[in-house]
Amino acid sequence: MYSIEVNNLTKKFGNFTSVDNISFKVNEGEIFGFLGANGAGKSTTIRMLCGILEPTSGDAVVGGYSVVKEPDNVKLNIGYMSQRFSLYNDLTVEENINFFGGVYGLEGNLFDERKNWVLDIANLKGKEKLMTGSLPGGIKQRLALGTAVIHQPKIVFLDEPTSGVDPLSRRNFWELINDLSENGITVFITTHYLEEAEFCNKILLINAGKLIAEGNPQELKTNYLKNDILELECSNPVKAMKILESQNFIDATSIFGNNLHLNVNKNYSNKNQIEKLLISENIQVTGLDKIVPTLEDVFIHLLDKKK
Repeated sequence: MYSIEVNNLTKKFGNFTSVDNISFKVNEGEIFGFLGANGAGKSTTIRMLCGILEPTSGDAVVGGYSVVKEPDNVKLNIGYMSQRFSLYNDLTVEENINFFGGVYGLEGNLFDERKNWVLDIANLKGKEKLMTGSLPGGIKQRLALGTAVIHQPKIVFLDEPTSGVDPLSRRNFWELINDLSENGITVFITTHYLEEAEFCNKILLINAGKLIAEGNPQELKTNYLKNDILELECSNPVKAMKILESQNFIDATSIFGNNLHLNVNKNYSNKNQIEKLLISENIQVTGLDKIVPTLEDVFIHLLDKKK
């Protein structure tokens, strides 16, 4: 029933606890988002689940194998792509594909079939002799994913795979992720782009090594955000933020582009309460409306609660 079962997994580095007694399950064919700030424990967790890093305590079953007792079997039955693309820049496209195919023991007609598939999804047919280091980020990203799943694993781990890639390439990459999921492959992904997490079937939020929230995107917004979110457009958002974050009717403030998002509480009455305050500080308000919260609003709210 589950592709991944994590039981009380902990990792310590000396006196520092990077991952603190976490437990969760991932369904087969699910796009599973694992979110958190830098240093939250995401990459450490992935390395343990891939059999690369030995847990201090606890265990996880990945694809039917224990990461503690059978790490080599885990490695053979998963795909892994890091934020650094996991490719050799000084090899050609074809040489990278040949290398990863060989690592996973592919040969003959099966290898030829999978090689053509990788070239196809990366839009690199006829360009096999290009040096990998010369490829645009979006193309290199698709090539890296193709080589990570060339052996058709049932589980693939993607550690911030879209970091530093342009928005169009990220969108195209997520279309490929959806294709993998539709074909029964479990996708375990970390990302800094919370708007991407909207595409996940289920999400876990981790902070300081501990799990702080779980659910699909709608459940996270409904269950963890009880207050309204307002979007404020004004002449001096930085000054407005400093003023508003000290008010008793606002729980959290955050910058979204040129605007502010405000998490208001029961002490908030109406928009005049904010407008009058800012106008008295020579800040012009050009827009103030209630909005549908984003996952970033949820994340900021939960982190503020932990302070």
